[in-house]
Amino acid sequence: MERLIAKSFGQIADANVRFGDLTLLVGPQASGKSIFLQLLKLLVDKPHIRKTVEQLGYLWRKEDDILNLFFGENMANIWRSDSKIVFDGKSSARDNLLFRMPQKAEEKLFYIPAQRILSVADGRPKTFMEFDPSAPYSLRFFSETLRMLLQNGMDTSVFPVQRRLTGTLRSLFNDAIFHDGKIVIDNSTGQKKFSMQVEDMNVPFLTWSAGQKEFMPLLLAFYWLCPPARANKRNSYQYVAIEEPEMGLHPQAIKSIVVQVIYLLTRGYKVIISTHSPLLLEFAWAFNLLKSNQSPDIALHELFDMKVTSASKKLFDGVLTSKTVNTFYFSRVNGRVTSKDTTSLDANNEDTDISEWGCISQFAGKAADIVSKYFN
Repeated sequence: MERLIAKSFGQIADANVRFGDLTLLVGPQASGKSIFLQLLKLLVDKPHIRKTVEQLGYLWRKEDDILNLFFGENMANIWRSDSKIVFDGKSSARDNLLFRMPQKAEEKLFYIPAQRILSVADGRPKTFMEFDPSAPYSLRFFSETLRMLLQNGMDTSVFPVQRRLTGTLRSLFNDAIFHDGKIVIDNSTGQKKFSMQVEDMNVPFLTWSAGQKEFMPLLLAFYWLCPPARANKRNSYQYVAIEEPEMGLHPQAIKSIVVQVIYLLTRGYKVIISTHSPLLLEFAWAFNLLKSNQSPDIALHELFDMKVTSASKKLFDGVLTSKTVNTFYFSRVNGRVTSKDTTSLDANNEDTDISEWGCISQFAGKAADIVSKYFN
């Protein structure tokens, strides 16, 4: 997976994204980032998506029906007659959705949607069919995957679990998010639901903090992608798309998620993230400068305020030399969305889309200028 070009697709006039090991997509709301990522999912996983929906009783016969099922009800018109889609040098047209099924239909891209809290809104993952038809496939299948994980791959204890993730990551998530709370599956109501054991209390999911609730489906997704077996990756997965991982989280918690993303990179995944978080952009800026300076791995320990241990050494070993981080800005001008490569994030660049990090650092710079003006 090297490059995706989308023209005249939904609100996207012209987007051209070259993927790194980690790729960040930034831009204002409704600038096409989610549509772009969902299109990527469809192009990568068409056979698996078709197999899944046909097993659930849906028909894969008409282009409009396929697009409405995948992107959500009444969304078929985003792929128009003048749309141009080129993925890794190969053009893809609407009628390519109707294809002969291959013998293998394995999922390659795991998609973590922005609406993920809806998958566990009442403290348990919903089934695919519990969602309204207006919900996109990515949300429905994500929730179904979490349900399968809990049903087939976990006991009553959810966090912390000795063989899940690394001790370093468990400590980061505990310190930033759960604060010694133990996450378990509670069967007392007749349904399996999340509960947090804090001292002598069992705290139900709906009373958790907003950040803890937002993080829960992310945690389960990380469990799914990082099985406790010796294999680096689960099954046939090669790519991970995450929409707005920062939602509802304090910067300290976001920092722990960046470390988890690095862990995914070291396990061989390519990761694509849409974000509004300055912290993720600060990481990308620092990473590329450290990489260009041929800085040692210890720099990442210092960046994340982590003690040097054998586990942390293994986590960061060779990351600066072997991995790449790209950044693209999706901007909307007069109703037209275009993308721009802003990977340098150079604060001295004359192009404000680059120097202001896709407007993410714009207000901080403005605030500093105003304070400086009136302080003196």
